[in-house]
Amino acid sequence: MKVSVPDIEARSKAALIAYGAGTWQAIEVARAVARAEATGNVICGLYYLESYCLQLASGRVNGQVEPQVTAPRPGSVLSDACFGFAQPAFSRALPQAVAAARTNGVAMLAVTHAHTCTSLGYFTEQIAAEGLIGIGVTNASAVVAPPGGNAPVLGTNPLAVTVPGPDAPVLHFDFSTSAVALGKITMAKAAGEAIPPGWAVDAQGQPTTDPAEALKGALVSAGGYKGWGLGLLVEVLAACMTGSVNSVDVKGLKLPDGPPHDLGQFYLLLDPGTYGDHFADRFARLAGVVAEQDGGRIPGAARRVMTQVEVPDALWALTERLASV
Repeated sequence: MKVSVPDIEARSKAALIAYGAGTWQAIEVARAVARAEATGNVICGLYYLESYCLQLASGRVNGQVEPQVTAPRPGSVLSDACFGFAQPAFSRALPQAVAAARTNGVAMLAVTHAHTCTSLGYFTEQIAAEGLIGIGVTNASAVVAPPGGNAPVLGTNPLAVTVPGPDAPVLHFDFSTSAVALGKITMAKAAGEAIPPGWAVDAQGQPTTDPAEALKGALVSAGGYKGWGLGLLVEVLAACMTGSVNSVDVKGLKLPDGPPHDLGQFYLLLDPGTYGDHFADRFARLAGVVAEQDGGRIPGAARRVMTQVEVPDALWALTERLASV
């Protein structure tokens, strides 16, 4: 069925409040859910709402906590989510980080002890809306084995980048450093479908196209050793820099109960005008060369944001039930 994005946001907010979130915290999370659906990122949208609600009820996430924002050094902002949602923690710290980036040319924003942020690009596009380049990383529960291995060590450990333009981002990408997001494996299993070769290995470290066997084994990195290296970089920034937990010590993100996620997110905010006024011209030159080639494109430059989306009937019925508790 078709559902408007404002309706998705409203019902998500109602569900989160019904299960124990504070009003302003629920608004921040619901906005992220709706944005994911509006940009076609269904894995990070309503697909996650039930787990948010169940984890609120079990206490795995604190939906009413006030994030603690500090500035350990000039140009460095730290937001302690206090085992609450990542979205409110980011929201509370963003203005201070933006001000620091405008003063210094660059700023670091670390979010620590947070619930999964789900769609990482949701945050970097907010940085870009302030006229700054946003680079973000986060870790997740371990699902990726090292090349040649069979035991998960890293999460999907995504990397997102958004570059601002005059009216909208001129570049935006948000991708996992694993070959695929874990949600695509679980969705394939639910649909009884095989997965493509190169996504995962089984418990013995052998390549598999069976999603059930993949879930017993591990995902592999995108691009082999290159993706593995990027995933390690994400882990260093998201866990080691922020003081959050390592991916290997996080239980499944959608499990209804258990210890808090305790994940980290790390953002760089860069002022594109720091070294002069040449940024727009140089980027235009790059984009022009790409556009000259049939099929060539800058990621996210022509991203379509929908006001109404297709939602599976069963998923919307579940959303309505969650909002009516």
